Amino acid sequence: MSANQQQFCTFFIKGLLFGVEVETVQEVIRRLDMTRVPLAPDVVAGLINLRGQIVTAIDLRRRLGVPDRLDSELPMNVVVRTADGAVSLLVDEIGDVVEVEDKDFEVAPDTLSKTSRELIRGVYKLNKELLLVLNTQRSVNIGVPGGPETN
Repeated sequence: MSANQQQFCTFFIKGLLFGVEVETVQEVIRRLDMTRVPLAPDVVAGLINLRGQIVTAIDLRRRLGVPDRLDSELPMNVVVRTADGAVSLLVDEIGDVVEVEDKDFEVAPDTLSKTSRELIRGVYKLNKELLLVLNTQRSVNIGVPGGPETN
């Protein structure tokens, strides 16, 4: 990989391809048992026990303002490292690791909802689809202005 390239761990939410920088990903795992958190914001799906480490699970569908998945559709966990520790992002499906050129980066399109635009750093045009680059830190900070509980 050259200095002009980046790698992203990709996943899908409601058919859209999202990515986070590979170096922020701790691990990708199937669904884990979750403990609900009373009075937590709606985007907090619960807490998971990851080999003794208690990790908050954020439902990215709710965070992005898209409809909830069906009860029969089990989410996957993309565990990312943040300034505040590990956080699990609940996603619909895991994709591949993709390598992109810096020159192909563009700002997020105006067609995204206001909530989504605040969480998307930008996009890369791939062969057949757009890769929406998630701002990981902003996505897990549920208390930031513009977050779900302040809209």
